[in-house]
Amino acid sequence: MDGRFPGLPAKPRTAFFGSPAVAAQVLERMVAEGLGPAVVVTNVDKRRTRRGPAEPTPVARVAADHGIPVLHDPADLVGQGCHLGVVVAYGRILRPSTLELFPLVNIHFSLLPRWRGAAPVERAILAGDEVTGVCLMAVDQGLDEGDVFAEARVHIYPRETAEELRGRLAALGAAMLCDALGVGGPAFVAPRPQVGDITYAKKLTTDDLRIDFHASAEAAARQVRVGGAWCMTGPKRLKILDAEAEADVAANEGAALAPGEMMGERVACSPGLLRLLSVQPEGGRPMPTADWLRGRAREGAAPVLG
Repeated sequence: MDGRFPGLPAKPRTAFFGSPAVAAQVLERMVAEGLGPAVVVTNVDKRRTRRGPAEPTPVARVAADHGIPVLHDPADLVGQGCHLGVVVAYGRILRPSTLELFPLVNIHFSLLPRWRGAAPVERAILAGDEVTGVCLMAVDQGLDEGDVFAEARVHIYPRETAEELRGRLAALGAAMLCDALGVGGPAFVAPRPQVGDITYAKKLTTDDLRIDFHASAEAAARQVRVGGAWCMTGPKRLKILDAEAEADVAANEGAALAPGEMMGERVACSPGLLRLLSVQPEGGRPMPTADWLRGRAREGAAPVLG
């Protein structure tokens, strides 16, 4: 597939592939614009808690609200009469047999070819990128290698979380998609090839989110913004829910501390200080750091994190 769809009807009948909340956000915009898909393909219902009932994906819930048929196997699209597939955070690799059914476009949350792969928003934040964006691209058999129909660039705000940034990018991507679908076939005739240095956004692991206080406070703050950051305090795990890197003046105050040592709500890094705003101790509830420290004060020495 070369990314060109010259035979697409002016008002294509679409199939939507997606599962999480960010995909549901795009689907809601499509429906609001009168461009809702003929069918949705999403993951099967899963338990969100160990003992709870199986629940549909956010995309499946939106589809049900609007009377859109839901499928779980792309093979069931045969005979549905769709002209185009729209992919948003589907989370599964599309088989060649699916790619042969009809052309597909994807909303990808980066400025391709930077951050191809599963976690482009998280990797952009962890790398300290100041600018990122969203692309409307053709889907082919390579990993996010298709030609680009449209893109939008945004600045990443200094304390913006991955969830917040992803929401902004989804809104921009949904607008681009609806503009293209409103025009129809002509919007998908002249894509551009990807140009630039290729980087890959591998799925995050638990180790990626463990804070290394021998690194800079800025690097630690970026891990917290991604979500799921953690460290150890003695034998127990401590989740860092919100934090910020201190200014240089405050960082100098902690110069005598070893990495991981605390001075009030601040943790020494190398260089800088990370101010912990809220945490969640193992087996406990989320709480302001000051409340956690008051509980630890009964144990004597200030905690050391690592």
